[in-house]
Amino acid sequence: MTRFSNPDFVEYVSASFDRQSAMHLIRATLPVVEHGRTEIHVPHWDGIEQQHGFVHGGVVGMIADSAAGYAAMTVVPASASVLTVEYKMNLVAPADGDLLIARGKVVRPGRTLIVTQAEVFAVKDGKETLCALMQQTIMVMHGKAEK
Repeated sequence: MTRFSNPDFVEYVSASFDRQSAMHLIRATLPVVEHGRTEIHVPHWDGIEQQHGFVHGGVVGMIADSAAGYAAMTVVPASASVLTVEYKMNLVAPADGDLLIARGKVVRPGRTLIVTQAEVFAVKDGKETLCALMQQTIMVMHGKAEK
């Protein structure tokens, strides 16, 4: 992944993230945007908890999907957008921490399909614990800009 289809990918991805109301709803931030890689951070707060006090698995899936999707967006041309067509996620530990970090990365960039992965970590007392693994397929929509 040495070729940059969009030299302004950082601004492109950041602007898309800022338009995503769902990320604002859960108080997510996007502190890392690099070619083929992104991170989404979400603080643990009572509005995203399930009945045991852990962050809900739906929120874990949401940030994994977005982190990997935005990683894919870093490798597509500015004239294209991306859309998740499939993902498989394993929840391997409770999302129990003060902060969740979803790290998305591109595994195989392609013109039409991009394969990505994400890992989600719960951070508690400065220690990261893996709580979810995801593999995803992204469709590149050439000539179709976001709303």
